[in-house]
Amino acid sequence: MNSNPETASRLIYLIGGDAEEAGSLSAQLGHFGYTLRGFAGLGEAREAIRDEPPTALLMDMAFPGTGDGAGAEALEELHASISSRFPVLFISAIDDLPTRLLAVRVGGAGFSPKPVDVPQLVDVLDQLTGLRQPAPERILIVDDDRIQANLNAVHLRRRGMEVKVITDPLTTIEALSDFQPELVLLDMYMPTCTGMELASVIRQIEAFVSLPIVYLSAETDRDKQLAAVGLGGDDFLVKPIKPEHLISAVLSRTERYRKLRSVMMRDGLTGLFNHSTITDRLEQELARARRQSSPLSVVMLDIDHFKRVNDTYGHPVGDRVIKSLARLLTQRLRLTDIVGRYGGEEFLVILPDTAAEQALPLVDKLREAFSNLIQLAGPTRFSTTCSAGIANYPAWSDPAALKEAADQALYQAKRGGRNRVVAATTPES
Repeated sequence: MNSNPETASRLIYLIGGDAEEAGSLSAQLGHFGYTLRGFAGLGEAREAIRDEPPTALLMDMAFPGTGDGAGAEALEELHASISSRFPVLFISAIDDLPTRLLAVRVGGAGFSPKPVDVPQLVDVLDQLTGLRQPAPERILIVDDDRIQANLNAVHLRRRGMEVKVITDPLTTIEALSDFQPELVLLDMYMPTCTGMELASVIRQIEAFVSLPIVYLSAETDRDKQLAAVGLGGDDFLVKPIKPEHLISAVLSRTERYRKLRSVMMRDGLTGLFNHSTITDRLEQELARARRQSSPLSVVMLDIDHFKRVNDTYGHPVGDRVIKSLARLLTQRLRLTDIVGRYGGEEFLVILPDTAAEQALPLVDKLREAFSNLIQLAGPTRFSTTCSAGIANYPAWSDPAALKEAADQALYQAKRGGRNRVVAATTPES
């Protein structure tokens, strides 16, 4: 299996702090795909920055033998002597307004009090470094004019979008299910059916009720344009259209669609797919696996003794534990893998094109990484574990059977002592 490119090594420099602290932070960040190098002094760090600029810089606001805040002065000196530009975040044993103001005044892009909450730090690092890039917009073009359709596709692809072109409108529904576009560019007049008829059919399918449909046609009659929009369309663009106008119209519609879909489909705590959405995605991915005769693995994953975490440390800490596992899953899995919060502390993971024997070591590495994460509850540090069950297609051929088999395997993992991964035995075994 190819790993998620987002999990490639990312270089972070830490200036200041003791060796034990740097080693612990390095190990924790490593679980999220970051590589940390520690430097005791500025001279050593300055040379390394010249040779290999980091993705971001962490600076302890207290260097050995100095008072707190010396790191801020050192940062000013460092900025004056290097030309590289990258985000700088402070860490500090003192968390008060004067300390935070000092960090801001010398250009700090972030601040983390000690002990460092690593999942929260990873959130900040991902955002500041641009490593959490949004997925490309997925556009479906339905137009019987192949030349015109391919030309529009070229313009959109140059903008970084993923585009699928179909010239036979009768294959649209299959393309919608397989490609899962975020917008449909639809010709108004085609020989086998009109764009208005096709839009009406699309709107009859619950999964595509909110999918943006934009007509792209040479029709200039305003009454006909409005009539077409009234039959399920969202906008009307007239051919020929300048590439920049086409791109602008597509981007504005997909951005609104993503925001709406995020509210409807995402879990508010973790940002992962919610229960209903991940269940729908399982049906879609299983249908695709059947069509393509490809394997599919489903993982049910649960945090061990989670009630004990809530009872001991409180629900806000429990929420942070859930978020740390959610972040670990999204960081370590491939872009094509699908993760959802199934309920409470339970997650459902869909691994397309993945047989059970491939899924088992992958999930076990995730389990091990999660068990090594340090969780924080005020000054208290603790760790927790998770268990997982795996089932695969074609051994189980429908969504309910796959989930049930994975859930039973999860139960076996729990019954076997927790902190382990179990693959379901095939029905024939």
